[in-house]
Formats: sequence, structure tokens, C-alpha cells
Amino acid sequence: MADSDVTYDVIVIGGGPAGIMAAGQAALSSRSVLLLEKMGQLGCKLRITGKGRCNLTNDATIEDFLRHFGKGGNFLKPAFYGFFVNELREFLNRIGIVTIVERGKRIFPERVSAPAVTDALIHWLNDTGAQLRNHHRVTKLEIQNTQITGVQVATPQGNKSYPCKSLILCTGGMSYPLTGATGDGYRLAQESGHRIIPVRPALVPLVTAGNTAQRLQGLSLKNVKASLLVNGKKQAEEFGEMLFTHFGLSGPIILTLSGRVVTALEQNAKVEIALDLKPALDQQKLETRLLREFQQHGKQQYHTLLKSLLPAKLIPVCIDETGISRSKLASNITTTERQRLRNWLKDFRFTITGTRPITEAIITAGGIDLKEVNSRTMESRLIKGLLFAGEILDINADTGGYNLQAAFSTGYLAGISAG
Repeated sequence: MADSDVTYDVIVIGGGPAGIMAAGQAALSSRSVLLLEKMGQLGCKLRITGKGRCNLTNDATIEDFLRHFGKGGNFLKPAFYGFFVNELREFLNRIGIVTIVERGKRIFPERVSAPAVTDALIHWLNDTGAQLRNHHRVTKLEIQNTQITGVQVATPQGNKSYPCKSLILCTGGMSYPLTGATGDGYRLAQESGHRIIPVRPALVPLVTAGNTAQRLQGLSLKNVKASLLVNGKKQAEEFGEMLFTHFGLSGPIILTLSGRVVTALEQNAKVEIALDLKPALDQQKLETRLLREFQQHGKQQYHTLLKSLLPAKLIPVCIDETGISRSKLASNITTTERQRLRNWLKDFRFTITGTRPITEAIITAGGIDLKEVNSRTMESRLIKGLLFAGEILDINADTGGYNLQAAFSTGYLAGISAG
């Protein structure tokens, strides 16, 4: 009998972390489970997560986790209470992935990279008895009388239909399309009657006006503060690491602010990022330090003096932005010029003109309306037997392992519920 003639207890669409976890947990309930993935292998996006290091989760409390998800936090409570950080780390340890806590409470594999984590998950999935089909792109959900009954699939061998009792949609968002995340799930869910909150980039690099960022391309700054200004008013700030690129700004603190930036740009607001290059010093302490530097090194030229204050790549930009001659002796710099330098060090500003495309976002915001999903089971409130997990839902958080934990947690809950 061909497998397309079998009625599976559970079909999972999408082989990312949520789909792998969902299919494995459903299969452990002694159910017949089929995982369909349109790419040639599972976990394509997971293999490049965290620049290949794979930031799996974060050693934060549930309360802290929920705050990072904003309005989507309450929805995730049942999933997190059922399968959270400790449970994930224990699970990973059982399949051979020992984890460690690093800076910012971020949890990484101790000795292996993202591809090895992905391979371990696939090996575990195979051991559960779930069946896998790569190069299988689901084109339509089959629904009768508000009950899921199967899927239609395009394969290299032709079109097929797979009957099922339950189906879990884990197709991810629209970022990194080369990994398979092209938004197919949104269309499938919408065709089933679900409302899709408009999809937009989240955790995405920012594009800046002018060529200042381009001049600083490749420079990474640590322990700086970035403030988001919308129409001149501060909306948020982050402390940590950032990166200058050929198009603008990137790095952890910029990505964390980017969701608010997207919203502000959609409202046609004036958006700026102000960098505090000396956040450990308030204005008075910085003034004291500058006075000391200028007095002790009065015979040094301005550009030489700046070496004690800034990375080499920033010095030409600082000279241009402060308007002080690079060859001027420190002893000849006026009070007004020193004040100009101090203000620039505390407020190095960039005008934001846009973001990189959604295809370059780490994750996407928007997705299936959470009001139409039962948070205790991940099942659709509209279609019986249809469940969701992972990034396809309208949930997203900052960088730091939060989003991947949500994928594992919702995948776990959906798999248990369906199985």
C-alpha cells in the first residue's frame, strides 16, 4: 500500500526546530506521524542560527521570557510551563548536546556547532519512528466540515494527497528564503480561514542616511548604548554590542531596537539612532576626563589625542563630525570645541531611512492571529485537528535565544496535543 493511501494520525509540515520537536513528540505517543519538508534536508535555517553557534535558549526566568515577547507573552505561558529551559537542556543532553551558559545568560552547545545540533535532532526524530519526506511541498490543506482531513503535496514524482487526522503547521516565517522560509504557511492558514497579522521584518539590520556607516564598515563596538528616537523623543534604549555595515547599523542592540523602528517607519515618523560611546561616564565625568587628557597631553595634535578615546577607525569620522582640525594642538582646543567633542561622544547620531529586506531579517513579526489559536493546545479555534507551532504564529522576541525556545516549546505542546 502506498503511503499516500495511509491515513496518518499526525502530519507535520515544516522541518525546522518547531516541526522536528512536534513530529518527534507526536510519534512518541505511538502514533503514525509523517513530517513533510519542501527542502532537501531538515533544519536548514537552524544550521546557520547564531552565526553557526546556535543560541539555543536563555537562562532567564519565565517571567523575564514573557516580557521579551511583549503582547505575545501571555499566549506562551502554557507552552513554557510545559516545556521550558531546564526541560530543553535536559532533552538536548539526552541526545548528546551538552549546553553551557554564556554572557547575557545565553545558552549555547558546549562543544559543537549549529549543524551538529541539527543532526542530533534529526537522529532523535528518526529514533521516534516518525516518517520523513523531503522535497515535499504542501500546496493545499484538505478540510471538510471544519475538520482537517489531509494535505495535497507537490513532489519530484508528481502530486500526491496524504490523509490525516491532525496536522501541525510549522513552516516558519519569511526570512532567509534560501532555507525554505518563504511564507507558504501564511497562505495555507489564510485559505483555511485564519486571519494573518501583516508580516514584517523583526530583528533586522537598519539602513542609514549618508555614508558615515559605510566609512565605519566592519567596526564592532562593545559596551555602547543605542537610543531610539522617534520624532525627537526617546522610545527605547539598549546597551551592548553593535556593528557598522556598508548599508548602516547591525549587531545585537540594533536588532533588538529594530522592531520598534519598523513600526515608526510605517508611521512615516522621523527615526534616529543615537549612540553613546561612553555610557559609563555621565556628562560631568566625561568633561573631567577630557580636561585631564587635554591638560596632560597639551602638545599632542587632536587626532593623536583621540587614540586614547576611540578606535582608530572612528577617529576620522569624529574629526569630521566635531569640525576640529586634526592637527590642532590639544592645548589650543577651546572650551566650545571640547564641549562639541563631549556632546558627540554621548550622542553620535544616525538618521534611519529603512531596514534591510525581510529576507535578511533573523525572524519575522506578524503571522497567525493568536486569538484564533488555543494557547493550551496550539490547536486552531476554527479548524479541528489543525495546530500551529513556531514562527508562523504572531510571536517574536529580542535576540538572546528567546525565539528558538518558543519554537521548541510550542512545537512540544503541539506534538503532545496532536498525539
